[in-house]
Amino acid sequence: MNRVLTTAALAALLAAGTGTLVTQSGAAMAQDSTEAAPETATETAPETAEVTDMVLGQADAPVTVVEYGSFTCPHCAAFETEVFPQIKEDYIDTGKVKFIFREAYFNKYDMWASLMARCGGEMKYFGIVDMIYSTQNEWARQSSEADVADAIRKIGLQAGIEKDALDACMQDGEQLKSLVEWYQGNVEADGFSSTPSFVVNGELHSNMPYSEFSELLDEEVSAAE
Repeated sequence: MNRVLTTAALAALLAAGTGTLVTQSGAAMAQDSTEAAPETATETAPETAEVTDMVLGQADAPVTVVEYGSFTCPHCAAFETEVFPQIKEDYIDTGKVKFIFREAYFNKYDMWASLMARCGGEMKYFGIVDMIYSTQNEWARQSSEADVADAIRKIGLQAGIEKDALDACMQDGEQLKSLVEWYQGNVEADGFSSTPSFVVNGELHSNMPYSEFSELLDEEVSAAE
């Protein structure tokens, strides 16, 4: 279970993330600004406004679930493969739950995977997230940063993102800054301290098995009727 980072750690991580994304051959892919993330969400409103929430389900569903997940978090991968499919079938596809996934960043690999996943747009996003988590043990455990970056790019190409578009996304330092600032604002707003965490109709919850999650969702659906 990954833990959230301090403001200072976020600043250092942002600097590292924008400066060291490389291909397998070792060529730099992101050399944009390495400025530290601002201290507060208020200061970053123009940047964070550009970040789009990725949503599944009906807009008017009675229950809203926000998941905070890290792409390198094993517990998040387990939730994605073991619990989420049942939640989607029983609650999202039936119109009971609007589900929002928000990325959490604990290392450079989380950032790079996020840039790649969002490059596919809203139509491809959740399919790419599934690919990221289902192959986590492969791409996240490469022997070098260059190999990890190359493996992440290969997922994007397999998902049908054009090479030139993918390269542009992976070099977008301003987008990366916006995403990190958005993440910091989410931590401050919702108070989560580990991943995966869930905000269900405004209330924060830690990771749980399907049996507990379904009981919670049933209670929220009944309360909304």
